[in-house]
Amino acid sequence: MTQPASKPRKLAYKVTNWRDYNESLVRRGDITFWFDDAVIDAWEHENDRKKVGRPFLYSDVAVETLLMIRELFRLPYRQTEGFGRALAKLMQAEVAIPDYTSLQKRAAKLGVSIDVRETKGPIDVVVDSTGLKVYGEGEWKVKKHGVGKRRTWRKVHLAVDPATHTIVAQVVTGADTHDGDAVEPLLEQVEAEVQTFYGDGAYDQWKVRNYLQGESIHQVIPPRKNAKIKQHGNASAEPLERDECLRQIRRDGKKAWKESIGYHRRSLAETAMFRFKTNFGDRLKNRTLPNQATEVALRCKLLNVFVTFGMPLFAWG
Repeated sequence: MTQPASKPRKLAYKVTNWRDYNESLVRRGDITFWFDDAVIDAWEHENDRKKVGRPFLYSDVAVETLLMIRELFRLPYRQTEGFGRALAKLMQAEVAIPDYTSLQKRAAKLGVSIDVRETKGPIDVVVDSTGLKVYGEGEWKVKKHGVGKRRTWRKVHLAVDPATHTIVAQVVTGADTHDGDAVEPLLEQVEAEVQTFYGDGAYDQWKVRNYLQGESIHQVIPPRKNAKIKQHGNASAEPLERDECLRQIRRDGKKAWKESIGYHRRSLAETAMFRFKTNFGDRLKNRTLPNQATEVALRCKLLNVFVTFGMPLFAWG
C-alpha cells in the first residue's frame, strides 16, 4: 500500500533583526525624542510678520509637537493640553502650554511637512487609497441593524517609495473622489523625479495614463478585464504603454506579466495602509476637512519617523 504524499511545509517569514527592530518599537514611545531641547528653545512665536489681531504666543513648532503627541497617543484635544502641562512640569521646562481651543484652531491652518528623506536619483512610487471613518455607527451596530444615515468617511491617498517604505505624498479627499483624480495632486508633492508609477486597476484611466505619459513616468497598472487596444501596432505614433501591456497579457497571461514587471511591489502601498491603521486606528478624530488634512499629514510624518528608527528584515524559514 502506497503511503500518502506528505504536504509540503508552508514557509513563513521570520524577522532576522528582531533585537534592533524591538528597540525601534520601544523608541516610538520615547517622549524625550518628541519633546526635546530644540523644540523647547523654539517654543515661542517670533511674530516676524504683521497680522490682524492678537499676536501668536506659540510657534508652529510648539503646536505641531503637541499635535504629534496627540496623534502618537491618540488623545483628544483637552487631554493633549493636560498631557503637555504634565510633561513640561516633569521636564522642568519653562514653557506655557496652548489651551485645547488654540490647538484646534491652529491645526486647521498648520502647514505640515511629512519629512521625506532625500534620495539620489529618480524613485518609484506605489499608490493606493483607503477610507477613514469620521463619525457613524460602529461595526457591531451595522451588523445587527444595518447602515444608518449618519456615516461619514474621508479618503486618504498615499504615495510610497518602495525602496525606503517612506510616504512621499498624501492627499485627503471626500469619500466620493475617484482614485484616479488624486494622482496628479499626489505626484505634484513628490520632490524627487518619479521613474515608475505602480497602481491597481482603479488607476486604469486614460486621464491618469495621459498624465503619466506626459511626465515621462513608466506605468505599471493592470488593464481592466474588458480593456481593448486603442492604437494599431503599425501606427506611426509612439506606442501606448497600455496597449503594449495588453499585447503582453494576451500573449503570456496576466500572471506572467505581473511577474515580469514586478507588479508585486504595489503591495507595499497596502502595507503602508496597514501600518497607518494599526498605529492610529481607522477613524479621524477631527470633524472639519482642514483639521483632518493636518491630522493625516501628522500621522504620515510619524510613520516616516518610525521608518528611520528601523524596519524589520525578513527571511523565509
